Amino acid sequence: LAGCDSGFGQATARHLDALGFQVFASVLDPQGPGAQELRTSCSPRLTLLQMDLTKPEDIQHVLQHIQAHTNSTGLWGLVNNAGFNDTIADAELSPLGKFRACMEVNFFGSLELTKGLLPLLRSASGRIVTVSSPAGDLPFPCLAAYGASKAALSLLMDTFRNELQPWGIKVSIVLPGYYKTGTTCDPAFWNLQKQRLVASLPPELLQAYGEDYVEEINRQFIQFMKVAVEDLSAVVNSITDGLLAANPAVRYYPGQGLGLMYFIHRYLPYFVRDLFLKGFFINPKLPRALRREHHSEGKV
Repeated sequence: LAGCDSGFGQATARHLDALGFQVFASVLDPQGPGAQELRTSCSPRLTLLQMDLTKPEDIQHVLQHIQAHTNSTGLWGLVNNAGFNDTIADAELSPLGKFRACMEVNFFGSLELTKGLLPLLRSASGRIVTVSSPAGDLPFPCLAAYGASKAALSLLMDTFRNELQPWGIKVSIVLPGYYKTGTTCDPAFWNLQKQRLVASLPPELLQAYGEDYVEEINRQFIQFMKVAVEDLSAVVNSITDGLLAANPAVRYYPGQGLGLMYFIHRYLPYFVRDLFLKGFFINPKLPRALRREHHSEGKV
């Protein structure tokens, strides 16, 4: 189970441990509060493993440990849950490095871990459950770096689902609504990220969009965070169903409003979907260079 420092991963590790499973839970920080919480609340069966998905040597270490402990039985389930995003901004304003960082954790890290564990999963005809995001299906404003990585992840898992069918491996994707997990709901974290972003932007780009444009996106996002759901049980139940049901769903959509969102996405014109996403999530103001007062300033 990858990404158990907080949120869905931590809650799922606790739940599966309580059901009596032998759980290998990876954490970024073995001394962090999330890891300590798992140590105190779970049985001795649970094994904590340190893993940074951007470090191949960490992944190899985890693979070797799991292999040594499951060689005779095989591995029943892999839960790809680790996720990363620290940028809320237009694609043009998001540094290329942020796109790479999201792909590194959300896509390449999950790909490497999945490929490494496939021999054990094949021998048990096991399950793969991956937490992706509706942002990988729909063009949420200001989430391009995160959304693109999750789109790649969802497609990859769909491909695995087709290819691994002959081996008896079932593959499911979980696409949660907006939940309160880790730093994703900490306004101080996002304010700091916004300041760093503004400081890193080329002057002409900052001039074209305006600092107030970035401020407004951040303000709306922090406002949106207030609707984040604290009860993670719907997501934990979806992951558990993907692991244990005789016929698990190909896709799970835990969370409010997702049915309507996907209905609009599939059946209504693009402009309706785009308006809905702006109304639901973030509706950026007009960039500075396009505002009337800016044009009139230029004519004086």
